[in-house]
Amino acid sequence: MRIQSNSANPLLTLVIIFGFQLAEAQDSTTPRDNTPKFSNEFLNIGVSAKAFALGLSMVSHTDDVTAAYWNPAGLNQMESDFQLGLMHSDYFGGLANYDYGGFAASLQDDSKLALSVVRFSVDNIPDTRFLFDANGAIDYSQIRFFSATDYAFLLTYARELPILGGIRVGGNTKIIHRMAGSFAKSWGFGIDLGAQKTWKGWDFGLMAKDIFGTFNAWSHQPDELEDVYNLTGNEVPTNSLEVTLPRLILGASRRFEVFKFFSIMPTVDLDMTFDGRRNTLVRSDALSIDPHGGVELGFKDLAFLRFGVNNIQQLKDFDRSTYWSMQPNAGVGVVIKQLHIDYALTDLGDASEALFSHVFSLKVNFNLEDK
Repeated sequence: MRIQSNSANPLLTLVIIFGFQLAEAQDSTTPRDNTPKFSNEFLNIGVSAKAFALGLSMVSHTDDVTAAYWNPAGLNQMESDFQLGLMHSDYFGGLANYDYGGFAASLQDDSKLALSVVRFSVDNIPDTRFLFDANGAIDYSQIRFFSATDYAFLLTYARELPILGGIRVGGNTKIIHRMAGSFAKSWGFGIDLGAQKTWKGWDFGLMAKDIFGTFNAWSHQPDELEDVYNLTGNEVPTNSLEVTLPRLILGASRRFEVFKFFSIMPTVDLDMTFDGRRNTLVRSDALSIDPHGGVELGFKDLAFLRFGVNNIQQLKDFDRSTYWSMQPNAGVGVVIKQLHIDYALTDLGDASEALFSHVFSLKVNFNLEDK
């Protein structure tokens, strides 16, 4: 459900403005406890319905165009000459849109190259600063609209290294552009590195995100919001720098052949963050670990049924007691010649505090004719 012009609410504008405070950058010398934990968090949502159904556990076995996002080393296992991947999902009843597109190519020296784009946007946000005219009367014709949009552009290169026992490696160079209407915008730059190894039938993966820290340089337009900030008692933001600290993800999976036409693949990932205590299953001031995993049942590599669990958190009830919550997910996938179609329903049964969402994605293989 999108916000229409007849539903303008000055409170919404204030909420958006206060949200800018959360995105205010901090100098790279700021102590870890004060570094924002959720900087560029839209890049941790995930891509592909397959991944959402498996609880976002992909680092060890990803092997297609989406590997550019999950683990660049996985591009080495892409079998087609070219591959296109697309995904769309919406959140909050359609208020927020999340989209992904990727294209990967096999090069002549057996290396892989990919370009990916991720977009998260809240569109048609009412700007009600001019809702009241000079006489205090409401004038709906003065309502304006803006968008809060985040973009990420990933250029990925992957190659297998026989001299290291067949270790597959890859890396991302990513450019990030974030903007909140005409009020604020930022440009950022970061690097991800990944590796995969198959050993005794098991697949292992390591993904180092923002390995050197990802830096977003924010520029604000304080003149446009200065009056509102002064009325609400908030400090007018200034141009600044936001740092996203590194994150490591370890993954393991194994595919088992069952009977003649069936397969089963369990998978698990461990997300490790170093930006202070988080609400995860394992947590400390130095390290927090968020486990998540899933299982995929396959039939002739043509049809798949998937289940996964993620978002394991400890929550507080109204009586101040605590309990553990997790997010179950489910999905299906089918292969029709060169077309892969996947669907996922996240937060199955509304068991988690997170809102459920329907996720659709597709993947298309393009092969050159044999010479």
